[in-house]
Amino acid sequence: MYEAHFGLRELPFGITPDTSFVFSCTAHQEAMNTLLVAAASGEGFTKITGEVGTGKTLLCRQFLDLLERDSYVCAYLPNPLLDPKGLMQTLAQELRIPMPGNADQQQLIKNLNQSLLRFARQGKRALVCLDEAQALPLETLEALRLLSNLETAKHKLLQVVLFGQPELDVRLARNNLRQLRQRITFEHRLTGLTKPELLLYLAHRLRVAGYSGRPLFTRGAVNSLYSASEGVPRLINILAHKALLLVYGEGGRVVQTRHVRGAIKDTSSAQRVRLPWFRQAG
Repeated sequence: MYEAHFGLRELPFGITPDTSFVFSCTAHQEAMNTLLVAAASGEGFTKITGEVGTGKTLLCRQFLDLLERDSYVCAYLPNPLLDPKGLMQTLAQELRIPMPGNADQQQLIKNLNQSLLRFARQGKRALVCLDEAQALPLETLEALRLLSNLETAKHKLLQVVLFGQPELDVRLARNNLRQLRQRITFEHRLTGLTKPELLLYLAHRLRVAGYSGRPLFTRGAVNSLYSASEGVPRLINILAHKALLLVYGEGGRVVQTRHVRGAIKDTSSAQRVRLPWFRQAG
């Protein structure tokens, strides 16, 4: 690739969530604050929604990293396509709760309840994060609600955080899910970067990747990148990576508007953007 050409230790614009590249933009920090307050409250459900590519999975991983391991027992469920029994089995596995292989759903709930009570006696809170929650089957969402009924006299035994696309709000608006919807005590809509934040974002990721030279992106390139991505981090990363490839292929050192335009042409999700003539110069 182009790492040596630009003096980088690693690729700066990968799309795999990596907490070492976390950039605390306003939207990300507001969402994190919501999560931390919700975790400290120990009550009910928390919901974080955002469009594809806005950084929900990265936010989830950073959130789990920030929780004190002496105070929380955490589970992360990235696969939403689970039936109720599969959900409980996976949750037990993530929380390291032993379960007999032939346990039925009633036995699973009983064992989970006993283990969650044991965590509470040890002064620990159990918390589960579910990614891509908009794809959870309706019966599994109902099973989650029933699990949230497990409680002591003062606290819920299990906190649930749902991360999902806006379609999750549509699903939760169904009348037969109104009981679960009423248990969502904290929620936040994650948005993309603002235009002023984009320049800082690019510089941050390049710096983490080892770059220490002059700015790699011209003003025109940054403007074009923002117009095409609308501030969505994943799309920013895809376009920035492709633009750097184009510069590298030419033997150049600076990303200009035409390189970003070339990246846009190669990216179907960004092709809806048509830049005005006055942005075409690098």
